[in-house]
Order: sequence, then structure tokens, then C-alpha cells
Amino acid sequence: MTKFVKKDQISSSWYEIDAKNAVVGRLATIISKIIRGKNKNTYTPHMDHGDFVVVKNIEQVKFTGKKFQDKKYFKHTGHPGGIKETTPEKLHEKKPSEVLKLAVKRMLPGGVLGRKQLTKLKIYSGNEHPHSSQNPKIINLEKLNSKNLLRN
Repeated sequence: MTKFVKKDQISSSWYEIDAKNAVVGRLATIISKIIRGKNKNTYTPHMDHGDFVVVKNIEQVKFTGKKFQDKKYFKHTGHPGGIKETTPEKLHEKKPSEVLKLAVKRMLPGGVLGRKQLTKLKIYSGNEHPHSSQNPKIINLEKLNSKNLLRN
């Protein structure tokens, strides 16, 4: 028999990740699993079981290979001929947090649930953040084992 968790039984915790020298894609997969709640036994695809993630030192994140210069992000203004393109290098200069936010956003479901889950991601430049009162659990990226990512 499958047991479903009710909304009032869901509890969220906080995690802190230091993005110093982290690869964007691998960091985004870890963050998206936590935000969606896939690290919990009670995961249900249609409900928001996720936890909050605080990412610090985002300006020191990196890409593998030549993706930092060669990768392209596209967006459309809605007008004819209004396609705009940018690279992670240009985007990183303007808004360092936007590169990681885009990577995580594309790993979440589209629609209302995905937008709600994306609000649980908090990204900051530097080592300081205003969420220390939530006592976030620190995730050490170097010690994470690929087979046992976040099982509690």
C-alpha cells in the first residue's frame, strides 16, 4: 500500500552549499534533487516536498571545457526577429547567480510547481548570507559520494 504524505506533515529543512570551485552542472543536479525533495523517502512528484538551499561564493563557480565562452543561452523578446543570445561568461559578469539559477530551473518541472520550487533556492556572492538563523546543514561537495548523494 502506498502512503501519501499530507501537506501539514511536510517539513522543510535548510542546506548550505559552498560553490567555490564547483562545476555548474554537477552543482545544479545536487541542488535540484534537494529542492524537489528527491532526497527524502516521502517523495511524491506532484507535491512540493523540497528543502531550502543556500548557495554561497557563486562568483567562484566554474564550467568544464570551453563551455564558459562557447555555450549559448537564448531568449526571445516576443517580437519578430527578437531572439537574443548570450554566453555564460557575459551573464556571469552581469549576474553571477543567474548561471546557476538557469541550470537549476531547467532541471525542475515546468509550470506552477517548478516555479514554486525554484523560490527555495537562495544564491549569494561572497561568504555571508542572511539565513544563518535557520541553522542550515552544510553539504561538503568534495565528500559527496556519487552513489549515495543525499540519503538521510
